[in-house]
Amino acid sequence: MSHTLSQKYLSTRGASYGLSFEDVVLKGLASDGGLFIPEEIPSLPANWESEWRDLSFEDLAFEIMSLYVSSSEIPSEDLKDIIKRSYSTFRHPERTPLVELDAKKHLHLLELFHGPTFAFKDVALQFLGNLFEYFLIRKNEGKEGKDRHHLTVIGATSGDTGSAAIYGLRGKKDVSIFILFPDGRVSPIQQAQMTTVLDPNVHNLTVQGSFDDCQDIVKALFADPELNSTHNLAAINSINWARILAQITYYFYSYFSLTKTPGYNKDSKMRFVVPSGNFGDILAGWFAKSMGLPAERLVIATNENDILDRFFRSGGHYTKDNSGAAAVKETHSPAMDILVSSNFERLLWFMAFQTDSAASADERRKHACENVSDWLNQLKTQGGFRVPQAVVDGAKADFESERVSNDQTIAQIRATYSSSFPANLTPGSATSSKTGGYILDPHSAVGVGASLRSIDRNPDIHHISLSTAHPAKFASSVDTALREADGYDFSEVLPKEFVGLEQKESRTTPVPAGAGWQGVRELVKAEVEKELQ
Repeated sequence: MSHTLSQKYLSTRGASYGLSFEDVVLKGLASDGGLFIPEEIPSLPANWESEWRDLSFEDLAFEIMSLYVSSSEIPSEDLKDIIKRSYSTFRHPERTPLVELDAKKHLHLLELFHGPTFAFKDVALQFLGNLFEYFLIRKNEGKEGKDRHHLTVIGATSGDTGSAAIYGLRGKKDVSIFILFPDGRVSPIQQAQMTTVLDPNVHNLTVQGSFDDCQDIVKALFADPELNSTHNLAAINSINWARILAQITYYFYSYFSLTKTPGYNKDSKMRFVVPSGNFGDILAGWFAKSMGLPAERLVIATNENDILDRFFRSGGHYTKDNSGAAAVKETHSPAMDILVSSNFERLLWFMAFQTDSAASADERRKHACENVSDWLNQLKTQGGFRVPQAVVDGAKADFESERVSNDQTIAQIRATYSSSFPANLTPGSATSSKTGGYILDPHSAVGVGASLRSIDRNPDIHHISLSTAHPAKFASSVDTALREADGYDFSEVLPKEFVGLEQKESRTTPVPAGAGWQGVRELVKAEVEKELQ
């Protein structure tokens, strides 16, 4: 299949449009603070189901990405090579295997943690790291010294994004990477995965506060004209469109895996259930569904930081206020401990566009950008906004939501362990112990908890619940859940890569309290200066 001819991109807030794929990958965030989206969602080729059914993960990724990336930008052979290199680092031959967790209930688990840092973010960030490198090599051909294009990658992490981004960019030429994370709020293994990477182009900055504080600093840096004019900032958070694009593949791949399982027939319906923080992972599923993947619904699974669940249950009121306390709650699933889901802005744009009654597409686009700008401005100034009923109804046609509490998360880890014994599981499943059952990480447990509620209401529908991280990354929560369980021995599922990691030499730079984003800006400039000497 050939590439699409001219897919272009625009900002959700209207300041930029007609941009190339390279533009949006290297910029990450639009100058107006908006997020980049494709001007249109491509539809699938007529015979996609039969032609794509037996493709490898890499070949399927190529077919899907080709609908969004013009071959005039990245020739087919180059795109194939980038994809191949990105997934050669994965430990499982299927890259994202599907495991049957409960045959009676038609519940399947999509294991997304077989990449180098044991988290779903590797699927996108191995690809994004290689994309950055590809564009830089092309820009810097024949250039020397100060003339070379140097990229300053800045990201915030609640744990997994940071290590996945660092592993995607460590040691790469002409790139400096800065990761901000909240001090004391990521798991010890996650912190060690980031801070023991000692390549000179890797910088870990610890911030006093929450993930939202880190993300606010990153957004302020991207909005700063001075830093942007001198340092070519690039984003690796899920605000970067390439992250969403890479994640679309595993929705299609798992659908094909599901259709090959016993008990599935062509009339079966299916749902995806996704543990959701910043809304990027499930948004990739929405793009897959919008392209034509036959998913009946996407179920958003939140923890006690439940802005998304509250949006759906309140009839479209999107507000930071979390049960009377406008602060992030610390939970067992820290990657989802956020007040504001940045990627939701992309969905709101499409809902506003699709429900607008204006005659021309250009007019609908303009209105959608204006609406999104207004709503996000209200979020900033008033702490929340309400969208029209048509927008809520549009979202409800594709989504449902569930909130899984902290106690329910621990209970789910325990229940899954005791009910899913190795005899019921796919052989070689990554996290089943020899004597006990399947061990979920706390984020995946939020997804399974939400899946079981959805199954109770829809017993005949197949559910694919996304498993986003290996349980060894969250040892203390898993231990809390399973300490008393028969046959539980955490060392059985501890990957060899984690043994001794916390004892290795590490390096971090604390951001002084009260330094603000301006202080971080000066720190970034000083470190890049050192690297370029």
